[in-house]
Amino acid sequence: MTTSPPRTSRRPHRAPGRRTAALTTAVLTSFALLAACAGPPKGNGGDLTDVRLSTSTPPARGEIDSFNWAVYAEPPTLDYTVAFDYPQNTILSNVCESLMRWTPALTTEPGLAQKASNPDPTTWVYDLRPGVRFHDGREMTADDVVFSLGRQMDPDNAAAWAQVFQNVTSVTKSGPLQVTVKLKKPDSQFPQYMATAAGVVASKSGVEAAGKDYGTTGGLACTGPFELGTWNKGQSIELNRFDGYWGTRAKSKKAVFRVLTDPSARTNAMLSGEVDGGYLIPTESYARLRDSGTGTLYFGEGLSTVNVNITTMQGPLGDVRVRRALSLALDRTGFVKAGLGGAGTVTNSLTTRAAWAAAPERTLKTAFDGLPPSGQDIERAKALIKEAGAGGKTLTMATSSIGQDVSLLATAVQAAGTRIGLDIRLKTIAPNAFTALFTDPGAREGIDMFPLTYYDSITDPLDLLQNFKTGAYMNFAGYSDPQYDRLVDQATAVYPVEQRMDIEAKLQRHAAEQLLWIPVAEWPTALFLGKRITGAPTTISYMYYPWAADVGAAQ
Repeated sequence: MTTSPPRTSRRPHRAPGRRTAALTTAVLTSFALLAACAGPPKGNGGDLTDVRLSTSTPPARGEIDSFNWAVYAEPPTLDYTVAFDYPQNTILSNVCESLMRWTPALTTEPGLAQKASNPDPTTWVYDLRPGVRFHDGREMTADDVVFSLGRQMDPDNAAAWAQVFQNVTSVTKSGPLQVTVKLKKPDSQFPQYMATAAGVVASKSGVEAAGKDYGTTGGLACTGPFELGTWNKGQSIELNRFDGYWGTRAKSKKAVFRVLTDPSARTNAMLSGEVDGGYLIPTESYARLRDSGTGTLYFGEGLSTVNVNITTMQGPLGDVRVRRALSLALDRTGFVKAGLGGAGTVTNSLTTRAAWAAAPERTLKTAFDGLPPSGQDIERAKALIKEAGAGGKTLTMATSSIGQDVSLLATAVQAAGTRIGLDIRLKTIAPNAFTALFTDPGAREGIDMFPLTYYDSITDPLDLLQNFKTGAYMNFAGYSDPQYDRLVDQATAVYPVEQRMDIEAKLQRHAAEQLLWIPVAEWPTALFLGKRITGAPTTISYMYYPWAADVGAAQ
């Protein structure tokens, strides 16, 4: 997710694209990764205690004419194929819909497909809802689905979601309202991603009519509860209620997304009532907003972990004892308090517990019991450094002003290294250069580590754990283990959830024991709502769920 990806992680800040065809694709995919990774920009104080997670806010009591929402950046495009970052998906999720739908509880239910069936391990059949209309009034057909998924697979489009379709051999119309997807081999992840922007359906004729301008001007030719209205470049994007919507009508006639790039300006706009709410609250503003009396600060499951990404196995970090020593020396509690405003939770797991919601107790024990400790043990860490002969060795940690979650984690790693005899030097780079760490191997030259916040786009631990397979996009350190690769392939091929998670638990243990990334904290989603509105979900589901349709009058 840049940090926030610019996916500071995966959908990083996740980027769009395929390069000319190949390079661009990699770059775009990286951007996507970045978005997930990055997390909310900026932060610096405001310690919270007793943070409680919820799945939603109180339901709306009635309709409203409009509400204003803060976003920290303006999307370069709203083309669903390159919807890789928080601002894009926060808006697009209300305009364009997918074959399946992620719910506020982070489960999957039917979306534009009223039924998904799996007649054999390499076939998925999607039966579409009848009578669904696009914003231009045309009725959705199987041809539109074939076209829409085809855009994700076309190398010339540099789709950020191209990797989701790596096992797809064909997408064909098998009836007026039925589409059949054929796979090279069983793929348990593909059907889950059909609830993300990877599974969006847009009007074939509408997209073709827009041509190269699709996503930047005019409509988006989608089916959601809102349609794209006025886009005031650099200032705001307006969505208007679509009264021909097939589902429950939106409670607000209009949703206005205000582009407020400065964290202080964003916070002040919420406090003054200039905007009614927003996700990705600056961590330094948590306490101020909570205590303001002008609204309510909520927290929900974010499926996000903050980590130290290891980018090379060539130097001292190639010795697992050095990675273990750094992990043992890290002050995770101090980082959560200062870097995450007290809203995070210290962890020794690369994956969040919420990602394992469908796992039986025995699987959870395998996945989480006996993981490397999260508490500090400086003496043991010093012993490991001595054992590895790494005393005095120099390592470089990238940092950036992108946000306190990045800068303070880098400082914490440097402090940990100093205490155990390592010379960790911080390299400060500009936010755009930080984003390049996810997309350009050249940008990582001379960098041994950098802060990474990763969020899952599906409720499955494999979304993260597959990153350590040989050749995986985010396997920046080039880690390779044939046994790990086999387990990833086995888990991918298994559809029954409990059986798959038994395999994923082994992957979790392996990644944790090798400290392929150093886990630091779980980070919830933050949401602020002014007193005038309510109804928005608090979880990260807002990235793909039409959340704005639920927002209405609080009184």
